[in-house]
Amino acid sequence: MVAAGLQFIARLGRIKTTRSKRFHGIVHKGLIHNLSGSGVDPYIENECNLEDGMAASSRLSESGYSSTKAPSTVARLAGMLPSSQIPQKEAAMRIGEPVDRRIPWVREVSDLTEARAIRSPGPQLRELRKGAKGLGDDLRAGPRVAAVKTLNLTTLLYPTTFAFNRAVPLPWPYVQMFHRCLLVQVMAEGSLRNVLFNPTDYEASRATPYFAKMLDKVGERGAKWITTQYGQVDEQLGKLGLSPEDIDLIAFDHFHTQDVRPHLGDGTRKPRFPNAYLLASRKEWEDWGDLHPLQRSWFVADGKTGVPEDKVVLTDGDVVLGDGCLLLQTPGHTTGNQTLFVHGEQGVFGCSENGTSADSWAPRHSRIPGLKKQAELYDFEVVLNTNTPELWTDQYTSMIVEREMVDPVPDRPEFVQMFPSSEVTPSPFAPGVRPSMIFERRDTGQLQTTRQQTARDSGVRPQPIA
Repeated sequence: MVAAGLQFIARLGRIKTTRSKRFHGIVHKGLIHNLSGSGVDPYIENECNLEDGMAASSRLSESGYSSTKAPSTVARLAGMLPSSQIPQKEAAMRIGEPVDRRIPWVREVSDLTEARAIRSPGPQLRELRKGAKGLGDDLRAGPRVAAVKTLNLTTLLYPTTFAFNRAVPLPWPYVQMFHRCLLVQVMAEGSLRNVLFNPTDYEASRATPYFAKMLDKVGERGAKWITTQYGQVDEQLGKLGLSPEDIDLIAFDHFHTQDVRPHLGDGTRKPRFPNAYLLASRKEWEDWGDLHPLQRSWFVADGKTGVPEDKVVLTDGDVVLGDGCLLLQTPGHTTGNQTLFVHGEQGVFGCSENGTSADSWAPRHSRIPGLKKQAELYDFEVVLNTNTPELWTDQYTSMIVEREMVDPVPDRPEFVQMFPSSEVTPSPFAPGVRPSMIFERRDTGQLQTTRQQTARDSGVRPQPIA
């Protein structure tokens, strides 16, 4: 399939262009879409003879490629080109009304609504898989976000059995995870907006019952030995030339270990991000107020107590956060889990904690002991992060949605661009548990900062940003 795809792409470069029979990136029942370079008008640079395109498409089918397998491109499926090098088509995303008048630039998107309403898990998985492919294509067909910056927050120890759903047969009780926040800048209705995804206050997170018990055992000296902290989010924003006042919106993939009072205030302290709204799943926000025993170990019970209601926007569905950015419901790891999807320079990537490693979304290609075996034994496509057994069937389906939404890793096409918000990394705590690949960061674009804006307004040339 890959060889045939390469031959087809090479052939496209030699096909004589014609204006009478334009090949507008769609050939043979949607098999091949948008094969042009980023920023190039596909109607000029990438026109090709329709009959030649059909012939090439037929040869691909003969080589074993199924046109029902993917609605995007052969190049994207094989990982040969990031979506930034694939021409853009007009997006057909079903964007609706603003979710709340306080943030009118955040709008509902309903592409997956009908599939989510299906009650039987098998048919729902099938329809969500198909819908996610289409929605991912719509996202990559549109504009990119302005910029993304990865902020390293802290490392932590996490039970190996949870990280990979009991698949790893090694005796090490803990893996090391690296927790990160994403600063995403989007253009929304003509304005640049700053969004923080997972801006965890790691000091406040120490009150999470599971970690509080661990810290009691190891003490403060042990805590310094098993964790490394890289600075709170507001400190890191300052180094980038942004202030906490610049943040318009904050959101989390889920509320495990979170305490949002430092961010929004609670009547006894000033908010860290005074101009920001918290965008939260209504279901999980309400559950947080009265936790089930299976949830309690991972929530800071009073982590939202006293937070002003006028700073919280509750959602019941998927939303678009501006150009090139979606926040979709992906329940399972928690009742209100949600995943950020971003169209950047290397294509569409996602961020959540449904999985803990690139291997979680491609276990049959994993070198982590036990993952490939579990996937083949049970015919699984993904391996779940399972510290709370709330909705595992939903979580599996959500991970399939994530996998279908995003692009392959450009130089490792057997893996997809799902960036775990807490990513397992090699450590002496778990010898032999080495992920097949590590993302570390998902930076894209050129960050626009307060410092740059001030410099432009004053006529002073801004200094480069590290």
